[in-house]
Amino acid sequence: MNVQQPFPRSSVLNSLERTNGEPLVTPPTSPNDWIQTRDSRLAATYEHVGAGIVEVDEDGRMLRVNQRLCLLTGYSAPELLGRIIFQETLPEDADADREQFRRQLAGEIDRYTIEKRIYRKNGEHFWAEVASSSVRDAAGKFLYAVRVQHDITARKRAEHELARRTDEQAALFQFSERLQRVADRREIHELALVAIMRALACERASILLFDSGGVMRFVAWRGLSDAYRMAVEGHSPWTKEEKDPQPVYFEDIAASDLSVELKETIAVEGICAVAFIPIVENGQLVGKFMAYYDRPHQFSDPELEVALTLARLVSFASSRLKAREARIATERDLLQLASIVESSDDAIISKDLSGIIQTWNASAERLFGYTAEEAIGWPVTMLIPADRQDEEPGILARIRAGERIHHYETVRQRKDGGLINISLTVSPMRNGEGRIVGASKIARDISERIHAERKLRASERHLQELLEAIPAAIYTTDADGKITYFNQAAVDLAGRTPTLGSDEWCVTWKLYWPDGTPLPHDQCPMAVALKEGRPIRNAEAIAERPDGSRIPFIPFPTPLRDAAGKVVGAINMLVDISERRQAETQQRLLLNELNHRTKNNMQMLQSLLFTAAKKATSDEARHVLNEASGRIAAMAAAQRVLYGTSDTTRFAADEFLRSVCETVRQTLPASVTLTCQPASGVLSTDAAMPLSLILNELITNAVKHGAKNQRPAGIRVEMMKRGVEVELSVEDSGEGFELATVRKTSSGLQLVLGLARQIHGTIEVTRDPSRVTLRFSAERAS
Repeated sequence: MNVQQPFPRSSVLNSLERTNGEPLVTPPTSPNDWIQTRDSRLAATYEHVGAGIVEVDEDGRMLRVNQRLCLLTGYSAPELLGRIIFQETLPEDADADREQFRRQLAGEIDRYTIEKRIYRKNGEHFWAEVASSSVRDAAGKFLYAVRVQHDITARKRAEHELARRTDEQAALFQFSERLQRVADRREIHELALVAIMRALACERASILLFDSGGVMRFVAWRGLSDAYRMAVEGHSPWTKEEKDPQPVYFEDIAASDLSVELKETIAVEGICAVAFIPIVENGQLVGKFMAYYDRPHQFSDPELEVALTLARLVSFASSRLKAREARIATERDLLQLASIVESSDDAIISKDLSGIIQTWNASAERLFGYTAEEAIGWPVTMLIPADRQDEEPGILARIRAGERIHHYETVRQRKDGGLINISLTVSPMRNGEGRIVGASKIARDISERIHAERKLRASERHLQELLEAIPAAIYTTDADGKITYFNQAAVDLAGRTPTLGSDEWCVTWKLYWPDGTPLPHDQCPMAVALKEGRPIRNAEAIAERPDGSRIPFIPFPTPLRDAAGKVVGAINMLVDISERRQAETQQRLLLNELNHRTKNNMQMLQSLLFTAAKKATSDEARHVLNEASGRIAAMAAAQRVLYGTSDTTRFAADEFLRSVCETVRQTLPASVTLTCQPASGVLSTDAAMPLSLILNELITNAVKHGAKNQRPAGIRVEMMKRGVEVELSVEDSGEGFELATVRKTSSGLQLVLGLARQIHGTIEVTRDPSRVTLRFSAERAS
């Protein structure tokens, strides 16, 4: 092997330098001296140039190296000579370099540049940019390659840091953008885990929140074993009451001051570094998220700031979701309450603490004979006979004391002078500060409905508050948004007197969105209604009075049109939400109580049927009673779904299907497998009971006839929407039947056909496979 040694530092070169390193400009005395001087200068340049240089033969063996390369690698020149350049390259970078070198030897390319990692003598590595150039003889034969290597480790580190910062920002942006569309807390947590692992480049992550007992519990996690979670659940570096919790992290668990037991638990899980990041909501610590690393990790300040930003996003999304849920519930209950008041069969009246009538519904007009115009503004004593005038001061005194009066039976006088026996329920009405400002009263005619009174009275006992009737702020504008009219309630709500013809869009002083963001008047719901020519609903805003107090309200702006349909102005009603929350809560309690009583009645009926079946001596009677019991159970399952939803007109198809199938499954033999496929969409409450009975009949019929000779037997239930129709099918593994043959002999099938007609549906029976399908209108169903 012909290995060339580095150029020696010749005596000629030495003679050309002063002791301070400055060159002498003495010209050479002969051509040979000149050549020697040139070669010496080149050799010195080769040794001390600011890049590593190596000459390699066709096998990649190092023939010659300069001092800079020795400094880069940590090897001396004798240690490097004879080594193969690919042996000094990290394995993952070697193949690309080897392929380019092969092409260089083959003459396909004369030079190439590549970036790769090269080992140092101490086992570390550095990034280098390598430029390899061929040296060939006059005939073009490859002699050797000169490879110039520049250390680009600092640049690579900077590129990596830039990529990390870019990835962090991308993760934060993506997380923030996706949070705009979350539907529940589980989705928030799942999105947060993805963002944490990407932004912090950790291998695992988890989210823990305080439960009602003040204990940190896992609510979402990635890559953690059950044993680990059980061992560390409840641990927190902060107390729940801590006001300003800061991130806590351990860069190397093995070297930390954690307890030996906790270290061992973490080590078994393969965690080497961990960070605890507090989640604070409305100034209170609610939980934490944790980032886990499989190797020791050094946490930087920018990295911790990113982690805190992630925690703030989680907190903000959770707070906004809570606010949205509260707003939806408030709007729903407000609409329900307004509907109940107007559609109630009872007279509902409100009065102030002086006994002056403030509101008067349609049933009050029917009961007492006075119209609202005739009654509102007059003392309630106009309804009290002369011999009972002393009742009203006593009622008002009890109301002022905060007492509720339940089912007070008395006599009242109609407009025509006739006396009627009524039952009164009176409740105090409170304003936003909790001060009693009046009373709401429900009056029921018990002289004509004694029998119905017993049932209604049972429900009334569970009413803790009656509807709050408050004056509504109302104002109008012209087509340009100028205020043209406002009532006193609008002045009270705004805390100021608007200027007619000058103030625009809204009577309030300042407006804000529910999240506290300023809302310009020309972008408020009233402005949108006028500009777009449509009513605005399901909006919410906050009004700030000049004294700084704020009132949350729901606006109902509606454009006003002339005979030609042109918008000529608008009317708006501002409903103060804060004064209605108590009544909304009571309405929810009433609905829950109705559900409870209905469920109890069904359970009692089912129990009676079950007992009667056990005592029956006739097989036919026992069969009929068992069928009836199954039908009641199916109806009860449907009822649970109806009362479990917040929407009084619709229910989720999937929840309904699973509930009824699970109820029927409990009555089937163990050898029968009932499979209920997931469903989607919503159905009308009118279809719930017929569908539950149909489903019960079809499943039990499949067990008795379709699967009687099949062991084990399988039944499949499916509900799906096809175009404008909904299909409910029950399929079994039997031979099936002909509808025309059995429709007159099967009472259960007759019931199914009758119920199908009730919801305007049709029944289809097929035999291959054995399936009964009910089709009904999706529009009627939802």
